[in-house]
Amino acid sequence: MTSILTADIINSRSTKDVSWLINNLKKILSFYGESPKNWEIYRGDSFQLEINNSENAFFTALQIKSALKSIENIDVRIGIGIGKKEFSTSKITESNGEAFINSGFAFDNYLKRQNLAIKTPWKEVDEELNIAFNLALLTIDSWTQNSAEVFKLSLENIGATQREISKILGISQSSVSERQKRAGFEPIMKLEKRFRKLILQKM
Repeated sequence: MTSILTADIINSRSTKDVSWLINNLKKILSFYGESPKNWEIYRGDSFQLEINNSENAFFTALQIKSALKSIENIDVRIGIGIGKKEFSTSKITESNGEAFINSGFAFDNYLKRQNLAIKTPWKEVDEELNIAFNLALLTIDSWTQNSAEVFKLSLENIGATQREISKILGISQSSVSERQKRAGFEPIMKLEKRFRKLILQKM
């Protein structure tokens, strides 16, 4: 079992310096492995990424969304697919299998209604998580740059105190607390924990 994220950047064409945006995207994706085997950017603003540990797929999606939304007016649509990988090549976009098909299905069908969706081999998991994603996106889609930045740093420093994060940002602890609340950090991380549990139960 593996997970494939199929995604594209929203509003990329409104960015004055697209090359700067793509370079930032490459930096984000390089954390997850090498291109083109583990991830690949295609059509300018679309990309695929493989996450071998499927329980980490939602956490990864949150990392990518918070990193990109830290850039003004930039967001990303992500279709998560979980399943088997039957055919592997040196390029992720030429590999195939259930995970790729599910990711493409989520991207082509579910993302017409929301910016983050999932398709797995388990219907009941899809139903629960897509409803939960839809609710979480009410907050995620309205993140400001400050909200996205504090969410990103909180993910990168899991377990860090608000005081420790405040030192990184150079703001007060109370400001970090307020930004985390506006970003919905605690409830979204409860959903991440539920996602992880559901997927691990099925693996």
